[in-house]
Amino acid sequence: MLISSTVADERLTTAHRAKLAYVYVRQSSMNQVRQHQESTQLQYRLVDRAIGLGWPPERVQVIDEDLGKSGAGAVDRHGFQKLIAEITPALW
Repeated sequence: MLISSTVADERLTTAHRAKLAYVYVRQSSMNQVRQHQESTQLQYRLVDRAIGLGWPPERVQVIDEDLGKSGAGAVDRHGFQKLIAEITPALW
């Protein structure tokens, strides 16, 4: 379910924006990376979305190490492992 920008803006607090925002970019295969560049571009535009929601650009981190790697497993997805390591302490 998509949430309108206004509703999302109202739900975000200063505490949310004090944390880093992460954008994880991935395509399942190198063929997708080459043939579906618009999908990759849309994922990178999530940086603009985070900035539009109030995160300073320097607080938006992009993890794009897993382009062309299947999501079937996490072992070879170093970017995903990095993302989990970064956000796990924030969950507790």
